[in-house]
Amino acid sequence: MAQHVAPPSSTPVVPGKLPVGAIVPWAVFFGILMLVLLYFVGAEQGATAVVSGENVHEWVHDARHLLGFPCH
Repeated sequence: MAQHVAPPSSTPVVPGKLPVGAIVPWAVFFGILMLVLLYFVGAEQGATAVVSGENVHEWVHDARHLLGFPCH
C-alpha cells in the first residue's frame, strides 16, 4: 500500500483569537469556587462555622497543615 503525504503548506496556520467575553464567566466561576475552597480549608471551624460539628475540619485537616493554617 502506498502512503500519501500532503504537501507542505506555504501559508502559516494562525490560531483564532478567543474573545474575552468567553473567558470572563469561567474566570468568575473558578474564582468563586477557589474562595469557597479556601474558606473551608482555612476558616471552617469555631465561631465562623457554616457546618456544625467537626466533619469538615477532619476532611480538610491535612490540607490545613499543608497550606500553613493553624488548627490546634
